[in-house]
Amino acid sequence: MGITYYHNYSPVGDITVLSICFVFIILIRYSFISRTRNFLVFCGMLGSVMLSAATSVAYYVSLNAVGSVPNALIYIFRVVQHLSLFGMLFLYVQYIMESLKLNAKADKRFSVVAGIFFVGIALHEICGIMFRFGFHIDGKNVIHEGANIFPIGYVLFIGVIVYMLLRYGNRMFKQITYGILGSFAVSFLILFMQGRHDQTSFTTVTFLFPIFALLYMVHSNPYDIESGAVTESAFDDTISYQFMHGSKLLLMSLFMHDFEGVGKKYPRQFQSAIRKFSSKYFHGGTLFQISTGHMILAVDKKKNPDYEEKIEMMFQHFSDEYVKFHMDYKIVILHTNDRISKDNDYVKLIRYVGKKMNENEIHYVDDKDIEAYEREKYILKELKDIYERNDLEDERVQVYCQPVYNIKYGKYDTAEALMRMTLPETGMVFPDQFIPLAEQYSYIHTLSKIILHKTCRMIRFLLENDYIVNRISVNISAIEVREPNFCADILDIVKDSRIPYDKIAIELTESQNESDFMIVKDRISELRDSGMKFYLDDFGTGYSNFERIMELPFDIIKFDRSMVRAFGADRKEKMVSSLASMFDDMNYSVLYEGVETSSDEEKCMRMHAKYLQGYKYSKPIPIERLTEYFEKTA
Repeated sequence: MGITYYHNYSPVGDITVLSICFVFIILIRYSFISRTRNFLVFCGMLGSVMLSAATSVAYYVSLNAVGSVPNALIYIFRVVQHLSLFGMLFLYVQYIMESLKLNAKADKRFSVVAGIFFVGIALHEICGIMFRFGFHIDGKNVIHEGANIFPIGYVLFIGVIVYMLLRYGNRMFKQITYGILGSFAVSFLILFMQGRHDQTSFTTVTFLFPIFALLYMVHSNPYDIESGAVTESAFDDTISYQFMHGSKLLLMSLFMHDFEGVGKKYPRQFQSAIRKFSSKYFHGGTLFQISTGHMILAVDKKKNPDYEEKIEMMFQHFSDEYVKFHMDYKIVILHTNDRISKDNDYVKLIRYVGKKMNENEIHYVDDKDIEAYEREKYILKELKDIYERNDLEDERVQVYCQPVYNIKYGKYDTAEALMRMTLPETGMVFPDQFIPLAEQYSYIHTLSKIILHKTCRMIRFLLENDYIVNRISVNISAIEVREPNFCADILDIVKDSRIPYDKIAIELTESQNESDFMIVKDRISELRDSGMKFYLDDFGTGYSNFERIMELPFDIIKFDRSMVRAFGADRKEKMVSSLASMFDDMNYSVLYEGVETSSDEEKCMRMHAKYLQGYKYSKPIPIERLTEYFEKTA
């Protein structure tokens, strides 16, 4: 005779839940899952549902054998089954709170409410059995349901979860919020339909749906089928997890610029080779796709004590593949350490090192690289602070200058303002260390405003103290000329300093970009109306479009040091002389930079120079020392 299950119950639902949970465990074991705090809570929820499904089967089987099975065992199965389900809901509340990053007060409130619900339900289940007002079996083995608080407890927990999602949902990606709410809606609908048909077979199943929503939408991080890589966010999580547990990783970065960009990807054959690298040589290695042309292989050193030998073997294999594909690459190898792991800066460190590498080079990161990176990181932090403060008197930005010799008058009445930074932790920082960063992160215009303001202030001091000032030039980046308020900012600073506009000159380098050229042309025209002068800086350092130069109303053409060095060769010297003569005939003043010797000076004077600048006259000095070079009026 077959078993007849109590209360229209069939174990198919609970057995299905157990089967699905085992599949989840297998997937989690062999897929990449970020081991975050929320993931541990997720595992707790999964365990609670599995426990509920197992005890549910045991409960109903033993219920069918009431009288043959000790009543205490039936009570234990029932209590564990129900509390496992409500334990899962309690953990779900904790999961949502962590995901929403609620403040301490809100955390405490929701935790207390959820805890009260759980304890209240537990007390009702236990006391109902003990005092016979809830589920119990009497002396004649008759089953009494009593007051069933399960639906009320379920609705209360769901109410808390839905309230949190609706109240603080703007802190979470809305698609995830919709997915969680949708999974609970389906669960509630099935429970409702089950109750209408006096069924209990699928209760535990409904608790699995919200867990499945989290696994799919939050914790799933699928491997790329061809390369076996996972995403950059997974890399960040891995570093955080390893740092928290004190593990040490070997990181091997491969960057190939040919595949960097939207819509690009490694060829199928090369992906196959990369997949072999990550699985063949190292035990438990994980490959991360940082960008389309950048991958990082992370290897646990403890699991691979012979990693040095394996690296050599892998590079031999890589060399064989390179012969086939012959595509440029940069490989960076480093070991994790607490200094970098603390801020999870490995991708930035690798990119910093990569910028300084040649193509087809392999570089092992050492302490010097890390120190240089941390210096750049510190400089960038200070640049950001300077930008955000927007204080034109910021003491960290300093004006140096190099006096310029005026050949016609035989004295110094002109200078070039130069940008320097002095930071608390590093001291003096030179332009080649911070200007590229300032341009890259759009902080450069703020620096230029500070330099212009301080230069104008010095010009006013010189004029008020009867010094002869022709002009002082300030370098402006072509990038900041695109700023919509560029001209207004320049004019306002000069106006507020109460100096004549013609005492300031703007130095610009030639742009190769057509749109930038038109912007520069418009900006020069607008500012020239005020009386400002303009220099074309670094003439001779690259390709020069004479047609464009003629279209821009420059006043002075600055010949780069490379043009001065050309004087040693007759042919080059004739070319430089001809160019200078042409500019002189067209009423451009020619300034030679990089004059270091008397011989340089004599040749520049023969070559139509109007101004001379270089170490022969002065190295860059603090702008306050211009009083040592500029003369006073008689």
